[in-house]
Amino acid sequence: MGNCLSLSPSATSVFKKTKALPIETTFKLPSPLPSWPPGDGFASGMIDLGGLLVCQISSFNKVWATHEGGPGNLGASFFEPSPLPHGFYMLGCYSQPNNIPLYGWALAAKPTKDNDDDPSSPLLRQPVDFTLIWSSEFLNIKKDGNGYVWLPTASDGYKAIGLVVTSSPEKPSLDKIRCVRSSLTDECEADSWIWGPGTASDANGFNVFSVRPSNRGTQAMGVSAGTFIAAQQNGGLSTVACLKNAAISNPQVSMPNLTQIEALLEAYSPFIYFHPDEVYLPSSVGWFFTNGALLYKKDNDLKPIAIEATGSNLPQGGSNDGSYWLDLPVDKSANERVKKGDLPSSQVYAHIKPMLGSTFTDIAIWVFYPFNGPARAKVEFLNISLGKIGEHVGDWEHVTLRVSNFTGELWKVYFSQHSGGIWVDASELEFQNGGGNKAVTYASLHGHAFYAKPGLVLQGTGGIGIRNDAAKSKMVLDTGRSQPIIIAADYLGSAISEPPWLNYCREWGPKLSYDITDELKKVEKLLPGKLKSAFEKFVKSLPNEVLGEEGPTGPKMKNNWTGDEK
Repeated sequence: MGNCLSLSPSATSVFKKTKALPIETTFKLPSPLPSWPPGDGFASGMIDLGGLLVCQISSFNKVWATHEGGPGNLGASFFEPSPLPHGFYMLGCYSQPNNIPLYGWALAAKPTKDNDDDPSSPLLRQPVDFTLIWSSEFLNIKKDGNGYVWLPTASDGYKAIGLVVTSSPEKPSLDKIRCVRSSLTDECEADSWIWGPGTASDANGFNVFSVRPSNRGTQAMGVSAGTFIAAQQNGGLSTVACLKNAAISNPQVSMPNLTQIEALLEAYSPFIYFHPDEVYLPSSVGWFFTNGALLYKKDNDLKPIAIEATGSNLPQGGSNDGSYWLDLPVDKSANERVKKGDLPSSQVYAHIKPMLGSTFTDIAIWVFYPFNGPARAKVEFLNISLGKIGEHVGDWEHVTLRVSNFTGELWKVYFSQHSGGIWVDASELEFQNGGGNKAVTYASLHGHAFYAKPGLVLQGTGGIGIRNDAAKSKMVLDTGRSQPIIIAADYLGSAISEPPWLNYCREWGPKLSYDITDELKKVEKLLPGKLKSAFEKFVKSLPNEVLGEEGPTGPKMKNNWTGDEK
């Protein structure tokens, strides 16, 4: 990434560190980026947002740092993006916690010549003033001198995109930063907590958060600028905005073409490790169909029909109205065999979509399992199988790779976990040994939720919850072993043909008829009296997806198909 880090001469350190902080190491992907195949705007280093040219700066000069508070109580550091290409201006400073390696970016901008010919209303304009919204002068914590956070005052018709941090109480120069014409901005919101001397929930304290567009999805044009937002002493957020991709002619010119997508999949397709005790493995959709999966129709459920290998005889479109569902083979031996999947036949399915105003490409890697196994619970000191609870036919899980359209670099991975999930920065991922830049993913035992690290994640509170056990074994799926099948990329038009099964809108498994009360009674017999009621209350709070009462819908029916992951 070519990051550089230098300390601002005016920031005098008054804190002697006993050991190096993670942020003092600059993160780089394990392997150099490949040379991407040629195309229009993807990985060209700059993106035109409709007259405003922006570039992603990932080299910094440190302005100020604190060494307490924030995640891990290690403080945070504040930077200016530097150096800037000729003609580009800073839009705001960058900040991140000290408990992770330096890894981030801030956008710099300049107007294109053809779109900035009105001197009375330029796309970029200096602020008219700065307002000091916070300083560390009276904060008794470990810090490198004092830091001062300034909010630019924008002219009418303009908005500030970020804040300025200095190590001096003097106001920054008006030439330090540029505000952006309002027509090229969008609403934003606080995202991840970066720092505060207290906790993230301390509304009366000063807190710093990263920023993201409020409206996110494949059609949303909000662009993250890599800046941060601050909660002032009274709890109010400083007023800044995100950028907007207002390129009317073709806002997705920065997206990868088909050849570039294939190169991205080759570079980043993850490895998925399964628990040593896992018996319910993935398969390809075609294997599931050709090995006896059946389509049932409401009011005629005694005459299910076999499914064609491509799903061509599945009902298309409509909604999840309960009219149809899929199920395992009726024959008992075939039923048990198909439940266990077929790892050698496994195929992953890639959905390519523009995000954050087409400045990033999301590659959702979908994995299909014929069966989701029974859940296991931890009830204080006891580990208990939940019988049929958690079981359901048809299980869709996914990981999403977020790639910068400025460089083609992998920035984040999203791990789906039951009805939610989590984003993990590339700097915190595990990468496959000898696998270049391919992230390692762990599938939890029976439930198949994805995690970035092995171990136990308990879904619950107070020592009671569903166990999500993840560990490395010899059972592993290299999702790039055979080129993932690209099932959708709307912006490429007819270049991608969607498989018929993708537009099947109903459930991939039947609604189970077991009595959850009976299942709970079987489990409660194993529990001491004082734990029974607490356990029953916990189980009844779980969503249907975890309880396994009905099969899931397919990828295209999920909110994240056209929206952000969270």
